[in-house]
Amino acid sequence: MSYQAAEDRYNDLPYRRCGRSGLRLPVVSLGLWHNFGDDKPRETQRAILRRAFDLGVTHFDLANNYGPPPGSAEKNFGEILAQDFRPYRDELVISTKAGYDMWPGPYGDRGSRKYLLASLDQSLERMGLDYVDIFYSHRFDPDTPLEETMGALDHAVRSGKALYAGISSYSPERTAEAAAILRDMGTPLLIHQPSYSMLNRWIEGGLLDTLEAEGVGCIAFSPLAQGVLTDRYLSGIPTDSRAAQNRFLRPEHLTDEILTHVRTLNALAAERGQTMAQLALSWALRDPRVTSVLIGASSVRQLEDSLGAVQNPTFTREELATIDADAVEAGINIWSASSDA
Repeated sequence: MSYQAAEDRYNDLPYRRCGRSGLRLPVVSLGLWHNFGDDKPRETQRAILRRAFDLGVTHFDLANNYGPPPGSAEKNFGEILAQDFRPYRDELVISTKAGYDMWPGPYGDRGSRKYLLASLDQSLERMGLDYVDIFYSHRFDPDTPLEETMGALDHAVRSGKALYAGISSYSPERTAEAAAILRDMGTPLLIHQPSYSMLNRWIEGGLLDTLEAEGVGCIAFSPLAQGVLTDRYLSGIPTDSRAAQNRFLRPEHLTDEILTHVRTLNALAAERGQTMAQLALSWALRDPRVTSVLIGASSVRQLEDSLGAVQNPTFTREELATIDADAVEAGINIWSASSDA
């Protein structure tokens, strides 16, 4: 049966302007980092994407190496796009990135012009697209001149293969430099994608101020701290969880101290009539400089739960003070090497 998007899809989900650009993004966007590789059922992926769009999620975020295997998330998304979303392409914001290891040899990693532009061509081919809306430098590369990396983003935009340029996990200082370089080239920096959550608050130490000064949007990834800020780990580490499988999140991240903080936050969520995930997303969006938060979803039910965060977006001063006592650094920012460079 052919897919027809819900007529009321723009009724409930708020949108925020991305920096000083004319682009608005839904406050909750869907990331395809996990759950869209070849290890997951295609029909589940299709159901999640359909439901997301029906609920107003217009932004789908990918990267060249999302899978497993690397590239499969883009390929699977492209096939579903062709089947279901082709008539709605102009209603979608589709982004991809390059910066991490993708193919063998010296030209399949980091920030060179050769790697970034070759990767973008491959991403477009996998997704069956003429252009992406946003193309990101996935991480800062200290071994490549920043002018070269930003020049590649500028070329991607000028060639029509991307509409906007973005960066991810850059420090405040490098972000300001990148924005200045792109501004001089005539291609404004649209957006920065940093990790951010109650347990990883590094962007509050200057990055948000830099983004505001530069007129750049912010889309936070891992706002649920890779699942720690859900009910997943309240009673320990499930054997089928990401932490148990040592997939980015490691068991040593889930100390008794951290889980005690999470349980306290979960109790506050219950008082607010929210799930732990909804509290974490609402909190990440409390600052208007955060344009959007990126969620993952392994099921339609999980997607719907996360989107429920928009139903209770405000906090009292007392609630924020209570959260501050338990929203502590947990050592889970595995991308810090890029943002510290």
